[in-house]
Amino acid sequence: MSSQRTALWGLLFALGGSLVLSVNDMAVKALSDGYPLHEVVLTRSIIGIGVVLALLAYAHGPRSVWTGIRTRRPGLHALRVLCVLSSNIFYFLGLAALPLADGVAIFFVAPLILTALSVPLLGERVGPRRWAAVGAGLLGVIVMMRPGAGAIQPAALLVLGSALAYALMHIQTRRMAATEGALAMSFWTQVGFIALSCLMGLTVGDGHLGGSGNASLAFLLRGWTWPALADWPLFLATGLAVSTGGIMIAQAYRLCEAGLVAPFEYVGIPMAVLWGVLIFGQWPDATAWTGIALIMGAGLYVLWREMRLGRAIAAEPSGGAMEESR
Repeated sequence: MSSQRTALWGLLFALGGSLVLSVNDMAVKALSDGYPLHEVVLTRSIIGIGVVLALLAYAHGPRSVWTGIRTRRPGLHALRVLCVLSSNIFYFLGLAALPLADGVAIFFVAPLILTALSVPLLGERVGPRRWAAVGAGLLGVIVMMRPGAGAIQPAALLVLGSALAYALMHIQTRRMAATEGALAMSFWTQVGFIALSCLMGLTVGDGHLGGSGNASLAFLLRGWTWPALADWPLFLATGLAVSTGGIMIAQAYRLCEAGLVAPFEYVGIPMAVLWGVLIFGQWPDATAWTGIALIMGAGLYVLWREMRLGRAIAAEPSGGAMEESR
């Protein structure tokens, strides 16, 4: 296959994966009104681990799946899984209380946070223009938190915390990439999701701590409810979207340079606007559009600079950028 065709396929995978992952965000937000977080995550993770095991069986043979998930660095896997779990919990709790477009846009400040953290944690150098872009993106987050409305929105702080945990996850991934494969990382991540969901189900699944008027707390503490038949498509959508979308993004990063692929992930922001309008009747106001423009502009500028400098700050060396934290 020619390099041009390879690049084209890579970009198509990036675009398709980003579109599919936007379905996950929409489905989770739709389910957050009637089901607990641990139920949504458990269902999604069971589907996701099924996809990972199928791929491992295809790659190593049904009798050699353990070969693909065996690790010599369990401690680092545990630390990385903790980052992924924190990112997911904060993201979904924030998304339950925010307009979809606002939550997704704030999360996309993660590449800027990763740029800033790469200096003290990875010893990388960041020039003044990229620092200016980081500042512009964080200004966009502050705008979307609407401090002038009387108080900063706690839900926006949750999504910002999710972006921070996501950036730390990528730093951990870089340190592990030399010895750990993408499927092994994904497998142990899904195991962590299932374990945490079961623990939450056993402790708060009866709903005895529920009843909060806060949308985020209600999503966290609501009691387990058997899904209505009409909601099963949403549960299936979140599981299939996060697994297939993640695979497509990972394939995109395998075929193309990260600096070329990463900007296509920003299609998630206009898709969030579209889903917000079509499904939830939420149209961003002028303040939200200002914040979205600052975050997208700053993020795309940083990615453009990275492409020119031949570096990749937004992607893990052996996988995609956004799939595991959504």
